[in-house]
Parts: sequence; structure tokens; C-alpha cells
Amino acid sequence: MKHLIVLVLTMSLLACGSSKVVRDSEKDLKGNWTLTSFNYSKTGSFKVDLFNDASTACFEGSTWAFVPNNNSGTYDITKSDCASGPRNFKFSIQEIDQATGLYDFLLKPTSAKGKSEINQGYRLKLAGITANTMQWRQTVTLDGNPFTIFMNFTKQ
Repeated sequence: MKHLIVLVLTMSLLACGSSKVVRDSEKDLKGNWTLTSFNYSKTGSFKVDLFNDASTACFEGSTWAFVPNNNSGTYDITKSDCASGPRNFKFSIQEIDQATGLYDFLLKPTSAKGKSEINQGYRLKLAGITANTMQWRQTVTLDGNPFTIFMNFTKQ
């Protein structure tokens, strides 16, 4: 019986620890960010569109606002040769992915009122976040092989 109590307490502490990391990540996420650059897992020149919206060239320099208390946000594309303007989304950070050791970051486009206009969302990996920097990873398939897009943010 004593071993069972110790096991239950240990499991509950581990569960709380994971949730605390997610909460801490959401605290760091809160505020305004700039998507500063992209890197790719392969060398070369690539035309990549993100979120069925715009190319990475349009996303560079975009500003992002995250409001963790209601899991909402906006990003604003400002480049003149792109379809500019704000876009709304809902997001969530999910517990660690055991295969990668990274947290899942789910992003779903919405209307200005927070309603989903399409039944589609995007799963990215929250590769790292500090008070001033953040990196997302999205792995897609290119010519039948995994291809990773790295999105680098700085806090404003």
C-alpha cells in the first residue's frame, strides 16, 4: 500500500510538472512577436507557402500577437507586394511529443470573431521559447522525404 501511495504521488507530480512547463511557455508567448527569418533542413532555394495563406517571403517581418488567456492571436502581413492585413487564429500548446521531445503547437485560422471559417488547422512543433526568442518547426514532405521549415521569432 505504501508503494502505491508513493507511485500515485510521483505520477501526480510529473503530470503537474508537464502542465507547468506548458503554462510557463504560454506566459513567455504572451505579447507581440516578429517572424524574423526562415531556415530549412535542406540547402537550396524553396518556394514555401504557409497556412494556405502566403509565401515565406511575405511572412518575413510579419507581426504576431498572442493572448494566452483565451488562446487567440493575430498575425499581420505588411509587405506591399503581398496580400497584406491582419489574420486571426486560435492556438494551443499541447504536452510534449515523446517522439521528438518537442511541444505540439496547434494553430487554427478563424474569423475576427474567433469562429473557424475552415475546418482546418496546422500542427507545428514549439522547438524553443525564451523571454525574447521563439522557434517553430514544421515538417512536410518534399519529393517523398521529410523537409523541415524553421520559423524564427523575436519578441518586440
